[in-house]
Amino acid sequence: MDISLQKTIVFLFFIFIGVLLKVKFKSKEEISGIKKIILNLALPATIFIALLGIKVELHLLVLPLLALGLNLLLFLAMPLVLPLMGIGKSTPEYRTAKLLIPSLAPGLSCFPFVLEFLGEEYLAKAAMADLGNKVFVLFFLYLVAMNWHYALQSNRNKKDGTQLKPMLKAMFSEPVNIFIGVALLLIAFGITMDSLPFFLSETLEKLSLIMTPLVLLFIGLAVKIKRKQFFQIFSLLSVRVGLVLLISGIFVMISGIQAQNEILLTMAFGLSACSFWPYAHIAAVDSLEIENKPKKKTFNNDFGIAILALSFPLSTILILGVLNSGTFFNSANTILLVAGLLLAIGLVVPLFNGLTFKWSQLKFVSPKLERPAAENA
Repeated sequence: MDISLQKTIVFLFFIFIGVLLKVKFKSKEEISGIKKIILNLALPATIFIALLGIKVELHLLVLPLLALGLNLLLFLAMPLVLPLMGIGKSTPEYRTAKLLIPSLAPGLSCFPFVLEFLGEEYLAKAAMADLGNKVFVLFFLYLVAMNWHYALQSNRNKKDGTQLKPMLKAMFSEPVNIFIGVALLLIAFGITMDSLPFFLSETLEKLSLIMTPLVLLFIGLAVKIKRKQFFQIFSLLSVRVGLVLLISGIFVMISGIQAQNEILLTMAFGLSACSFWPYAHIAAVDSLEIENKPKKKTFNNDFGIAILALSFPLSTILILGVLNSGTFFNSANTILLVAGLLLAIGLVVPLFNGLTFKWSQLKFVSPKLERPAAENA
């Protein structure tokens, strides 16, 4: 069996183990403890190492801009897409999906397969492109999440006098942001992981190693997907894939890319699963709201976990399909055709649900409308 496929099975098995362990975790507090370890230790250490390991290559600087452009296009498309999925505006589910869907997690769902199928050169390009995605998920989405939170909690805004002050306070008190700030400062002075004292670099690396297993176990422990929610999220993720391929197809057409591996890399990177980092922002906001007990919740924590749980296996299947497709996607027209097909699949379920709802309403109302006509006759 292919080594990349075996790695994927390992990742999925961790989620499955988490599901099995649910019987041992009786309370939300126990699961919350794992989440706190991830957010306050493993995630900051992982981000710190990733930032210090960045090797900026000038001729590849366009790649982070392209990745950031993809993130922003998906983010801007969400107000049009989410209502079609039956997710109403100004709801916790709407804000949760709008934060998670435009994010990418190439480290878990894309990089292993790019390395296996396309080689180290293309892995380096994918890692460079991920810089733009990191800026989006770590900085932009964090500001968006906190802004939504403080805008919604209007009573608190009045006490604090402005949204900016509490937002800055929360930003500088988060361990993730502290580690990012320190890492950027060290980069400015030309310090890398190899320059750090052994005990410090080794501690950070050991903390980083527990990141992936803990995240996958946490997803398995926390996920609660109802039947209706499953189809809704599947439709949403299908539309996400359709949009990614639509953007990729247009990009290939405009740029005139002919190299097969370049096209496959473009598609595989965009098909990466939703990132855990925006969920970290959701969790940070959730912890603030637990303390303050607001009437309105900014995000739906369970809905976010459900999106992550379904996103990873779906993205893995699609990326493997793309990288095993040979010359099938050499034409931009083929990419656009597949994009249209996936958009149609994503819209079928909400359209069917809408028609079913209208039909049930008509059946309920029609007898009442017919009685007066019958009595007059």
